[in-house]
Amino acid sequence: MTAPVETMYPTRRRTHAGWPAMLGRASDSTHDNAMESISVECPAKTNLTLSVGTRNDAWGGRHALDTIYCALGLYDTVSVTAKHPGSGFSLQIEGEHLGDLAGSNSDMLRNHAVLALLALSRACGRQPDAAIRIVKRIPVGAGLGGGSADAAGTLLALNSLWNLHWDMERLRELGADLGADVPFCLTGGYARGTGYGERIDTLDPHGERIARLYEEGFTQRMLVGAYHTQLSTPTVYSAFDRLGAGTTTDAGSNDLQRAAISLHPRSGTAIRTACEAGATRSFISGSGPSVIACVRDDRAEAAVRHAWIRSMAVDRIISACAPATPIMHAFPRVTQ
Repeated sequence: MTAPVETMYPTRRRTHAGWPAMLGRASDSTHDNAMESISVECPAKTNLTLSVGTRNDAWGGRHALDTIYCALGLYDTVSVTAKHPGSGFSLQIEGEHLGDLAGSNSDMLRNHAVLALLALSRACGRQPDAAIRIVKRIPVGAGLGGGSADAAGTLLALNSLWNLHWDMERLRELGADLGADVPFCLTGGYARGTGYGERIDTLDPHGERIARLYEEGFTQRMLVGAYHTQLSTPTVYSAFDRLGAGTTTDAGSNDLQRAAISLHPRSGTAIRTACEAGATRSFISGSGPSVIACVRDDRAEAAVRHAWIRSMAVDRIISACAPATPIMHAFPRVTQ
């Protein structure tokens, strides 16, 4: 086992009103018509709290959830480029840690971004003539919503590229069919998720609810302990159905924590190690196996990082700030 690789990601620009920031030329009708490519930097998510209820047959057997989402400044970049009519779609994925995404093209139709492209194409009556390029930085199969971020980034990019002008409520309705986390990933920030996670109520980052979480040890500064191992979300939920959430010590603020640790014990070691080193909170992110450690300052961050490296409790260490929102870049058509 090799020592963890340390990766740093800076804080990114945030915006308001639930929409991503658009960088570059101001949008007008002439610019929109000339637009050829949109790039979206879509952040990872974690769940500061996650309460899991019973299965609901009306939701395809998914569990009822009550969660506080938080978007992290750790980004995948999704770029969507217009193609000639009738030429179909293509997918290119790049990154150092692709996990099962490094498979053959036979898996392309299962990719979250491609599913988003096809879903929006059907919904708006357009042909899916687009090239998708994804630069992966969010760990795969890690409980950080990387696939959902890619789907959300694709929807946001196509909404601009195709001049659809769909509002966020309509995009979220479509996104909910793609995955429980997709509606949140469209806007990021902080939000409460209910239903099976798809019903989103945006939370004011300066409001009382978030202030209480800060008092409980959650911070805007976080370390992500990531792994080469992936955990399947359905597998974790199956383990939860057998084991339950357990005690408060077992679950912390995440009812899936006990199940995830039963499948990936190193995550439990990473949580204990982080807390002993000075993290104010440490917990499984979503369905795991990634671990979040909340730190208040440089000294605490250095101590947790050193403890994780020394104990080899994680494979990669990523520093991120929260909250974060998607950022869009527009690239106009180049005239030959």
